[in-house]
Amino acid sequence: MFSGQNKVICVSSKSTVYLAVSTYADLHYTGDTQCVPLYRFDSNSSRHDNITDWALEQFRTHYQDATIAKEDIFHYVYGVLHDPAYRAKYEINLKRSLPRVPFMQDFRLWAAWGKELMDLHLGFESAAPYPLEIVESPIDDGTIPKARLKADKAGGGIILDDKTTLIGIPDTAWEYKLGNRCALEWILDQYKEKKPKDPTIARLFNTYRFADYKNKVINLLLRVCTVS
Repeated sequence: MFSGQNKVICVSSKSTVYLAVSTYADLHYTGDTQCVPLYRFDSNSSRHDNITDWALEQFRTHYQDATIAKEDIFHYVYGVLHDPAYRAKYEINLKRSLPRVPFMQDFRLWAAWGKELMDLHLGFESAAPYPLEIVESPIDDGTIPKARLKADKAGGGIILDDKTTLIGIPDTAWEYKLGNRCALEWILDQYKEKKPKDPTIARLFNTYRFADYKNKVINLLLRVCTVS
């Protein structure tokens, strides 16, 4: 059950990517993905907490805080999973098994960070576009510009095609990574024109052209830049 009723943390041990979704996720969304929802639903659509009463009691006892709620724990876990120090310390373990989450010093701080980050990830499509400058080449001979989709980190820009370049990307935006790749580069790779190896598919079904999605990609890059 979704439509705003649930949140799910998608976990991939091979790539140590942890992303939240509020809809159905492909089981290869982040590699070989395991989905950990806030709630589970039975055959009658009745909702049940996926975080157990035992786990809730462990957190309340450790932090001596009877007001901790199960959703707070869910956000806390998401925050800790994105902690660079935690990920570096347990890098080998995280690639072998599901993560084990420690008790950090300040529960409320980590829960707040986790909630803010989860809200950003779930609402990235509605995030305010980052004010990048869109530079258009004056050359226009009527032909469709050749797609490039190339990151220029040193220059703080992205070359979309022979005509259009985005500039003004802050250095910190390149640092936000999904696994071992930054989010902006992941988008560029997804929208590149790639000729299929199979000759029949290449001849009959290779209809994708970046130019048809250019405005959509620009909008997406601006919003993901804000999130990054």
